[in-house]
Amino acid sequence: MIRFLIILFLVFLNAISAYSQNRPLFDENKLQINWELTTNNYNKENKVLTSLKLTNTGKTFYPASGWAIYFNYSRKTTPTSNSKDFVITHVNGDISQLKPTQSFKGLNPNQSVDFSFISNGKILNLSYSPAGFYLVWDTNPEKGYAIKNYILKPIVDATVNFITAETTYNNNKVIEDISIENLPKIFPSPKFFKDIPGKFVLDKNVNIQSDSEFSSEANYLSNELSKVIEEYFEVNSTVNSGKRIILKKADLKNEEYNLDIQSDKIEISASTGNGIFYGIQSLKSLLPSESWKEKALSIAIANCEVKDEPRFEYRGLMFDVARNFQTKETIFKMLDAMSFYKMNRFHFHFSDDEGWRIEIPSLPELTEVGGKRGHTTDSNSFLPSSYASGPDTGTYPGSGFYSKQDFIEILKYATERHIQVIPEIESPGHSRAAIKAMDSRYRKFMKQGNQPEAERYLLRDLNEKSVYSSAQGWTDNVMCVALPSTYNFMEKVIDELLAMYKYADAPISTIHIGGDEVPKGTWKLSPISNKLIAEDDNFNSTDDLWVYYFDNMEKLLSKRGLTLSGWEEIAMQKTVLGGKIKHIPNPDFANKGFRTYVWNNGIGWGDEDLPYRLANAGYKVVLSSVSNLYFDLAYEKAADEPGSIWAGYIDTEKPFYFIPFDYYKNTKEDTNGNPIEKSLFDGKERLTDVGKSNILGIQGQMFGENVRNTEILEYLLFPKLLALAERAWVQNPDWAMEKDSEKSSIFYNKDWSTFVNVLGKKELPRLEYYSGGFKYRIPPVGAIIDAGKINANIQQPGFVIRYTTDSSEPTINSEIYTKPIEDKGKIILAAFSKNGRKGKSTIIENNERPQ
Repeated sequence: MIRFLIILFLVFLNAISAYSQNRPLFDENKLQINWELTTNNYNKENKVLTSLKLTNTGKTFYPASGWAIYFNYSRKTTPTSNSKDFVITHVNGDISQLKPTQSFKGLNPNQSVDFSFISNGKILNLSYSPAGFYLVWDTNPEKGYAIKNYILKPIVDATVNFITAETTYNNNKVIEDISIENLPKIFPSPKFFKDIPGKFVLDKNVNIQSDSEFSSEANYLSNELSKVIEEYFEVNSTVNSGKRIILKKADLKNEEYNLDIQSDKIEISASTGNGIFYGIQSLKSLLPSESWKEKALSIAIANCEVKDEPRFEYRGLMFDVARNFQTKETIFKMLDAMSFYKMNRFHFHFSDDEGWRIEIPSLPELTEVGGKRGHTTDSNSFLPSSYASGPDTGTYPGSGFYSKQDFIEILKYATERHIQVIPEIESPGHSRAAIKAMDSRYRKFMKQGNQPEAERYLLRDLNEKSVYSSAQGWTDNVMCVALPSTYNFMEKVIDELLAMYKYADAPISTIHIGGDEVPKGTWKLSPISNKLIAEDDNFNSTDDLWVYYFDNMEKLLSKRGLTLSGWEEIAMQKTVLGGKIKHIPNPDFANKGFRTYVWNNGIGWGDEDLPYRLANAGYKVVLSSVSNLYFDLAYEKAADEPGSIWAGYIDTEKPFYFIPFDYYKNTKEDTNGNPIEKSLFDGKERLTDVGKSNILGIQGQMFGENVRNTEILEYLLFPKLLALAERAWVQNPDWAMEKDSEKSSIFYNKDWSTFVNVLGKKELPRLEYYSGGFKYRIPPVGAIIDAGKINANIQQPGFVIRYTTDSSEPTINSEIYTKPIEDKGKIILAAFSKNGRKGKSTIIENNERPQ
């Protein structure tokens, strides 16, 4: 008994000791961190000076050592000469670590310490500020504690020419206010539209008659109409009610349709379900915007005749859920919006360095490891915290994945809406999530003594010593393409995805395998790669492994009846011209049906003509241009606008004025937002007639680094997506073809005015309620002082401008702007939607006296 009590006592002491060692030395909730921008253009260089302030808001001493703070920040940093208390070290990716030096003496209650550091580049909005801070104690290095008391000071910088209310006002001056009666009745704009006297009344007495091959579309129509009318609509009912919606077969092109609305019937005719579906969307577009707010007993639809077809066969959106996960329900909403605006390709970017989001049942590690983020020192069990996802696993949006059943449901939902889902398996770069997942699998089977199974899907050379850094700062994110197991992995993933498509009865003709941003230095010190190069007479360097990989992947896909898609790098090869390395189209792949998604036409970067060069060289091209179609870029140069800025700014107008076959014509600024000379395009390759035939269509990109909730997603996506939909569907406009610049400008301003009026008065009010509602961006108010009075305007007429004169924020009850404001002092203006949602505030000081 004595021996038992002694053992029990020792166990108790050990437990106390372990608890004491693991117990935090300080309550992280009492540590406050403030971040502030000091200045961009530091020392007149492309550098930024910022500062962090750590404050002890608690009642106990914050220790001088024994801890580290991790955070996400995509810049290399250097402390200023007078900041000696801390050191910042880059860990991997966007992860940095702050640790105290011997100079730091700790913090007494209510004491603060400042730390200034210099970073490369500029910080022009808060999306680029440090984020995701958490504390780790040396005594328990595997546990992170989120620092929630983090305060960002608004960015103010006199060295930066941020957009002003006056600039916005002047940009808006060309816009006419058009009455809703004079606006197009259908969006995107149809090829032919004719009003006919009379109305068709949609009510409970209507039934749907359909040819048998359009039964799916008929059921979809019934469900859609039941969302706006208090009635279920019968399909092919034997009861003759007198009023019908008829879906009928006609000899038309694939996506072409005719819509004929008369007082006693609606007739939609097409040769395929695609055409019928788009006719249904046009019918829905004719419904009043508020129809989705609440169900009605009846809705009157003006009679009309429509003949319509799309310009491009490919009208797409790329959606990144790897960097930050979005729920299945959010995907459904995106598909609803896309299909309503007749878009038909959903490029699903589900894998990248920071996440793998689709369950592959035979490789469970992909989501067990790759579908979770949190604090880790080795990435053995899950991925590290990125993009402010914090130290805890299982939290949105850093962690999450779609089960096999979820993905099948997404495929079925998309297919019903005539959208093809194109899966992207990022490879061989941008593959850290997959690499770490397969490392976990390797360790599991090695512990079981099963080396062949351990190595079956391994994605890296275990003895590789190559040194590289990706565009996002990762040092271990590239698959080893010399390993046979890499192709085993790709084959396994592809086959399991195809099985899901088959189960969902969803079409698939291509798989996107990434191919972008493989960093310099990759594979250089890989024994397996160098062995392959030495044994093959066709190989001279690791550059040849690039072609080797895509050649193998093309063979793998073609055996399954699929074409290979990827970012433009898949079609490029290195060559030496004039003693310099240059990338040119690879002629070997041009005739293999490779589909290139060309993003890199950055204005001022030198490859402005890259999409046209590839199309002229025989490659099929989806225009994915960073100059006009990267929707994750911020709208404008304003400190309070969320979004990336690495390639400039994308507002609603850039996708609208994009001319697919000659975007040189309407390009106005470079990637830094500076005006350009048209001479920039001198000597650039123009699109030939053959090249035009190789342009499949256009696609908007929504990368997810800064999309940390659905509000940011919808803000960045809408209304940009509508501009893309118009440009992808509508035939080449007059202003794009007109050679006289003055006439072209007149034509353009007329079309631009029409489009923004459609947005403000019809489509954005509709999106308030459609598919549960979207929190689109409400444009800021433009304002200018003229003769002592404030004149205001807005980009999208239809919103109500309200203002205050007492320095308070405008509300739904504030004064409505109807004429120039004569009040002096600080005037705050904001636009409001029909349901009372408020846009950004515009502040203007009116101290000017009339002359």
